[in-house]
Amino acid sequence: MTNVYLVGAGCGDAGLITVKGKNAIEKADVLIYDYLANPELLAYAKPDAERIYVGKQAGNHAMEQQDINQLIVRKAQEGSTVTRLKGGDPYVFGRGGEEARDLREAGIVFEVVPGITSAIGGLAYAGIPITHRGVATSFHVITGHRKDEGSLDYSLYAKLSGTLVFLMGMGHLGDIAGGLMREGMSAELPVAVIHRASTPRQKTVVGTLDSIESDVKKAGLTPPGLIVVGEVVRRREELNFFEEKPLFGKTVVVTRARSQSSSLSEAIRGLGGEALEAPMIGIEKMNTEELETCIDNLERYSHILFSSKNAVQIFFEALHGLGLDTRKLGNTRIAAVGRETGKCLEGYGIMADLVPETYIGEELMQILIPELDSTSKVLLPRSADARPFLVDAIGKICEVREIKTYKTVRTDQGEGLAEALAAGSIDYVTFACGSTVRNFMGCLSEEQKASLPDVKMISIGPVTSKVMNEHGLSIYREAEEHTIEGMLEVIVHDR
Repeated sequence: MTNVYLVGAGCGDAGLITVKGKNAIEKADVLIYDYLANPELLAYAKPDAERIYVGKQAGNHAMEQQDINQLIVRKAQEGSTVTRLKGGDPYVFGRGGEEARDLREAGIVFEVVPGITSAIGGLAYAGIPITHRGVATSFHVITGHRKDEGSLDYSLYAKLSGTLVFLMGMGHLGDIAGGLMREGMSAELPVAVIHRASTPRQKTVVGTLDSIESDVKKAGLTPPGLIVVGEVVRRREELNFFEEKPLFGKTVVVTRARSQSSSLSEAIRGLGGEALEAPMIGIEKMNTEELETCIDNLERYSHILFSSKNAVQIFFEALHGLGLDTRKLGNTRIAAVGRETGKCLEGYGIMADLVPETYIGEELMQILIPELDSTSKVLLPRSADARPFLVDAIGKICEVREIKTYKTVRTDQGEGLAEALAAGSIDYVTFACGSTVRNFMGCLSEEQKASLPDVKMISIGPVTSKVMNEHGLSIYREAEEHTIEGMLEVIVHDR
């Protein structure tokens, strides 16, 4: 049985983790991760998993390598399943071989899960193929970090006809370029330096061996970065795809509950942006016994109204928990406010009978009124924070049973929000409900609030906009379609 997994996290984009690597993170009792492993990957770990940061940056080592090796061995000997998460690939200048050697000497069973090295993946995200027919038929990956290994043999590298990729070499860029030119490489040979490859903060500078050091200084690039030398750099102009995505370089704060943020965050990342998850609310179930009683007597209700995805999920969890399925709904008419609510119902095999074109309670009432009379009975499972409008309006026509099945609770800012506000690196903040607005403002200091006028605030719809106005937030845009997709459309088409 494997005790330790040495996992390559890929070169930046969290989506580049392998299926096997993701599985290793999920089963870990102890997760030991480094600086270049995307922190988004930590979300795959079990809630009770021990997380230990051992990142190493130039001149700033959280832990020395030998201490890391001993930590992995010790945790495994204590009986824990350990996943060592390393940027790129464990065996491509990742010192994974040293960790594996110590594990073997200690008699610990381990497994290596390869990852996508930046030497290949990072170049691809910059539009540079590491090999190309008729241009480069080989490549060579070289460490530029030479603390204990003396100087590089430039006479050897200058004779190579393939692509040269230097990892961890930005601090020696001038030496690398100069050494290659001294040994006969053309000063006009194209060179690229890629900073934070495959992340929304990726920056690429292209020059020649003669100019690249000054080009990089002028652009203000800092480590980490890749150095690429060779004719393949010329393909960037036609093959660059990542930096041309509509949200590339943009940071968007997602304030939804963590359980709900994935669809919006994934869409932002798919469009090249950075999704900074700062879940301002959490979902806490309530009144479960009352809901179960209503489900037991579901045949007495003519209509069930769902106004949120949460309400749907909690309802069907209770239904299935009672050993029942959708047949219990019988001829009950189902109404849904919002596309996302409707899609959630479809996931349980239910097509909503009533869905308003505009996703607010007032519009639902317009299409619901013709269906109701004094004999109708309406079940309304929903948030304790919901507006009283629907209950009041329906109550004037017939019996309505409101069950407050959940409430939103305030959570912390989320990792990185304070730092991003201080750095002024946030472009947009998205609000999908009034609770996120109230909690967002409640968790900010006065100094942080002072920085908000420079950030574009996006509202999902008029109800949320009203709360934003009450809290003094300037609304940059309100989604025309009151959905997550509608908010995304606003950001994508903003110029």
